[in-house]
Amino acid sequence: MDLVLLCVFLPLMTVAWGQYGDYYYGPNNYGDNDEWVNVYRQGFNFQCPHGQVIVAVRSVFSKKEGSDRLWNFACMPAAQSLGEPTECWWEEINRAGTEWYQTCSNNGLVAGFQSQYFPSVLDREWQFYCCRYSRRCPYSCWLTTEYPGHYGEDMDMMMYTYDYYIRGATTTFSAVDRDRQWKFIVCRMTEYDCPFQNV
Repeated sequence: MDLVLLCVFLPLMTVAWGQYGDYYYGPNNYGDNDEWVNVYRQGFNFQCPHGQVIVAVRSVFSKKEGSDRLWNFACMPAAQSLGEPTECWWEEINRAGTEWYQTCSNNGLVAGFQSQYFPSVLDREWQFYCCRYSRRCPYSCWLTTEYPGHYGEDMDMMMYTYDYYIRGATTTFSAVDRDRQWKFIVCRMTEYDCPFQNV
Protein backbone atom coordinates (compact mmCIF):
# COMPACT_ATOMS: atom_id res chain seq x y z
CA MET A 1 0.00 0.00 0.00
CA ASP A 2 2.83 2.41 0.85
CA LEU A 3 4.42 1.76 -2.53
CA VAL A 4 1.13 2.60 -4.27
CA LEU A 5 0.87 5.90 -2.40
CA LEU A 6 4.48 6.72 -3.24
CA CYS A 7 3.82 6.03 -6.93
CA VAL A 8 0.79 8.36 -6.83
CA PHE A 9 2.31 11.27 -4.89
CA LEU A 10 5.88 11.27 -6.25
CA PRO A 11 4.85 12.48 -9.75
CA LEU A 12 2.63 15.16 -8.18
CA MET A 13 5.47 16.41 -5.98
CA THR A 14 7.82 16.42 -8.98
CA VAL A 15 5.40 18.54 -11.01
CA ALA A 16 4.84 20.97 -8.12
CA TRP A 17 8.60 21.28 -7.57
CA GLY A 18 9.23 21.74 -11.30
CA GLN A 19 6.70 24.55 -11.62
CA TYR A 20 9.04 26.86 -9.76
CA GLY A 21 12.14 25.87 -11.75
CA ASP A 22 15.21 27.78 -10.62
CA TYR A 23 13.10 30.02 -8.41
CA TYR A 24 11.89 27.33 -6.02
CA TYR A 25 12.89 27.91 -2.41
CA GLY A 26 11.90 26.28 0.84
CA PRO A 27 10.73 28.15 3.95
CA ASN A 28 13.50 29.36 6.26
CA ASN A 29 16.21 28.25 3.84
CA TYR A 30 18.23 31.46 4.16
CA GLY A 31 21.88 30.82 3.40
CA ASP A 32 24.69 33.03 2.15
CA ASN A 33 24.58 31.40 -1.28
CA ASP A 34 21.06 32.51 -2.16
CA GLU A 35 20.58 34.43 -5.38
CA TRP A 36 18.91 37.83 -5.07
CA VAL A 37 17.78 40.33 -7.68
CA ASN A 38 19.49 43.18 -5.82
CA VAL A 39 22.26 44.08 -3.42
CA TYR A 40 21.64 46.25 -0.38
CA ARG A 41 20.99 49.96 -1.06
CA GLN A 42 20.77 49.45 -4.81
CA GLY A 43 17.85 49.65 -7.21
CA PHE A 44 16.56 46.75 -9.25
CA ASN A 45 14.19 45.90 -12.08
CA PHE A 46 12.66 42.42 -12.17
CA GLN A 47 10.24 41.26 -14.90
CA CYS A 48 8.82 37.80 -15.39
CA PRO A 49 9.27 36.22 -18.81
CA HIS A 50 6.48 37.01 -21.30
CA GLY A 51 3.22 35.28 -20.32
CA GLN A 52 4.27 34.68 -16.71
CA VAL A 53 3.19 36.34 -13.46
CA ILE A 54 4.64 36.71 -9.96
CA VAL A 55 3.74 33.79 -7.66
CA ALA A 56 6.23 34.21 -4.82
CA VAL A 57 8.14 36.98 -3.05
CA ARG A 58 11.07 36.39 -0.74
CA SER A 59 13.09 38.91 1.24
CA VAL A 60 15.58 39.25 4.10
CA PHE A 61 16.09 42.39 6.20
CA SER A 62 19.34 43.92 7.46
CA LYS A 63 19.39 46.80 9.94
CA LYS A 64 23.14 47.31 9.49
CA GLU A 65 22.73 47.61 5.69
CA GLY A 66 20.64 50.77 5.91
CA SER A 67 17.48 48.96 7.09
CA ASP A 68 17.23 47.54 3.59
CA ARG A 69 16.18 44.19 2.16
CA LEU A 70 17.42 41.69 -0.38
CA TRP A 71 14.65 40.53 -2.72
CA ASN A 72 13.86 37.51 -4.88
CA PHE A 73 10.78 36.64 -6.91
CA ALA A 74 9.32 33.56 -8.59
CA CYS A 75 7.21 33.47 -11.76
CA MET A 76 4.87 30.94 -13.31
CA PRO A 77 2.96 30.92 -16.60
CA ALA A 78 -0.58 32.29 -16.34
CA ALA A 79 -3.36 29.77 -16.94
CA GLN A 80 -3.89 28.89 -20.60
CA SER A 81 -7.52 30.04 -20.29
CA LEU A 82 -6.23 33.64 -20.01
CA GLY A 83 -4.39 33.46 -23.31
CA GLU A 84 -1.40 35.67 -24.09
CA PRO A 85 -0.80 39.09 -22.50
CA THR A 86 -2.21 41.81 -24.74
CA GLU A 87 -0.48 44.74 -23.04
CA CYS A 88 2.15 45.35 -20.32
CA TRP A 89 3.19 48.57 -18.55
CA TRP A 90 4.78 50.09 -15.44
CA GLU A 91 2.36 51.55 -12.89
CA GLU A 92 2.90 54.84 -11.08
CA ILE A 93 5.69 55.06 -8.50
CA ASN A 94 4.82 54.45 -4.84
CA ARG A 95 6.96 56.89 -2.86
CA ALA A 96 9.45 55.90 -0.17
CA GLY A 97 8.61 56.58 3.48
CA THR A 98 4.83 56.51 3.00
CA GLU A 99 2.08 53.92 3.27
CA TRP A 100 0.36 53.05 0.02
CA TYR A 101 -2.25 50.86 -1.69
CA GLN A 102 -2.13 50.00 -5.37
CA THR A 103 -3.62 47.53 -7.81
CA CYS A 104 -2.66 47.13 -11.44
CA SER A 105 -4.91 49.37 -13.50
CA ASN A 106 -6.91 48.08 -16.47
CA ASN A 107 -7.39 44.66 -14.82
CA GLY A 108 -3.68 43.87 -15.01
CA LEU A 109 -1.75 41.21 -13.09
CA VAL A 110 1.61 41.79 -11.37
CA ALA A 111 4.43 40.46 -13.55
CA GLY A 112 7.36 42.35 -12.07
CA PHE A 113 8.73 44.85 -9.56
CA GLN A 114 11.00 47.86 -9.85
CA SER A 115 12.50 49.53 -6.81
CA GLN A 116 14.95 52.27 -5.88
CA TYR A 117 16.52 52.75 -2.43
CA PHE A 118 16.57 56.19 -0.76
CA PRO A 119 19.15 56.58 2.04
CA SER A 120 17.52 59.80 3.27
CA VAL A 121 14.44 57.86 4.48
CA LEU A 122 15.96 54.34 4.73
CA ASP A 123 13.21 53.01 2.49
CA ARG A 124 12.42 52.12 -1.11
CA GLU A 125 10.05 53.42 -3.74
CA TRP A 126 8.21 50.78 -5.76
CA GLN A 127 6.56 50.23 -9.12
CA PHE A 128 4.54 47.24 -10.31
CA TYR A 129 5.03 45.84 -13.79
CA CYS A 130 1.53 44.81 -14.90
CA CYS A 131 0.17 42.78 -17.79
CA ARG A 132 -3.40 42.60 -19.07
CA TYR A 133 -4.81 39.44 -20.59
CA SER A 134 -7.37 40.36 -23.25
CA ARG A 135 -10.41 41.72 -21.38
CA ARG A 136 -10.41 39.30 -18.46
CA CYS A 137 -11.73 40.70 -15.17
CA PRO A 138 -10.86 40.00 -11.52
CA TYR A 139 -13.29 38.52 -8.99
CA SER A 140 -13.17 36.78 -5.59
CA CYS A 141 -10.40 39.15 -4.46
CA TRP A 142 -8.86 39.06 -0.99
CA LEU A 143 -5.90 40.36 0.99
CA THR A 144 -3.19 38.02 2.22
CA THR A 145 -1.94 38.15 5.80
CA GLU A 146 0.92 40.53 6.54
CA TYR A 147 4.35 39.68 5.16
CA PRO A 148 6.59 39.64 7.10
CA GLY A 149 4.62 38.88 10.26
CA HIS A 150 6.65 41.51 12.16
CA TYR A 151 8.90 44.34 11.01
CA GLY A 152 12.50 43.26 10.47
CA GLU A 153 11.70 39.58 9.94
CA ASP A 154 12.44 37.49 6.88
CA MET A 155 9.62 37.32 4.34
CA ASP A 156 8.45 34.30 2.37
CA MET A 157 5.15 34.66 0.49
CA MET A 158 4.11 31.99 -2.01
CA MET A 159 0.84 31.53 -3.89
CA TYR A 160 -0.27 28.00 -3.09
CA THR A 161 -3.68 28.30 -4.76
CA TYR A 162 -3.78 27.73 -8.51
CA ASP A 163 -5.71 30.26 -10.64
CA TYR A 164 -5.29 33.09 -8.11
CA TYR A 165 -3.15 36.02 -9.18
CA ILE A 166 -1.44 38.96 -7.48
CA ARG A 167 -3.03 42.24 -8.61
CA GLY A 168 -1.29 44.64 -6.24
CA ALA A 169 -0.48 45.30 -2.60
CA THR A 170 -1.03 47.52 0.38
CA THR A 171 1.89 48.33 2.66
CA THR A 172 2.45 49.91 6.05
CA PHE A 173 5.74 51.61 6.90
CA SER A 174 7.27 51.82 10.38
CA ALA A 175 9.22 55.01 11.01
CA VAL A 176 10.81 53.29 14.03
CA ASP A 177 11.87 50.00 12.39
CA ARG A 178 12.35 51.55 8.91
CA ASP A 179 10.69 48.53 7.36
CA ARG A 180 7.49 47.60 5.55
CA GLN A 181 4.79 44.98 5.99
CA TRP A 182 2.96 43.90 2.84
CA LYS A 183 -0.51 42.52 2.21
CA PHE A 184 -0.89 41.29 -1.34
CA ILE A 185 -4.14 41.75 -3.26
CA VAL A 186 -5.03 38.39 -4.78
CA CYS A 187 -7.85 37.66 -7.26
CA ARG A 188 -9.21 35.05 -9.61
CA MET A 189 -9.74 36.05 -13.24
CA THR A 190 -12.76 35.39 -15.44
CA GLU A 191 -12.37 32.95 -18.31
CA TYR A 192 -14.35 35.26 -20.59
CA ASP A 193 -14.03 38.86 -21.71
CA CYS A 194 -16.01 41.41 -19.73
CA PRO A 195 -16.79 45.12 -20.18
CA PHE A 196 -15.14 46.48 -17.01
CA GLN A 197 -11.83 48.28 -17.50
CA ASN A 198 -10.50 49.78 -14.27
CA VAL A 199 -11.45 47.37 -11.53
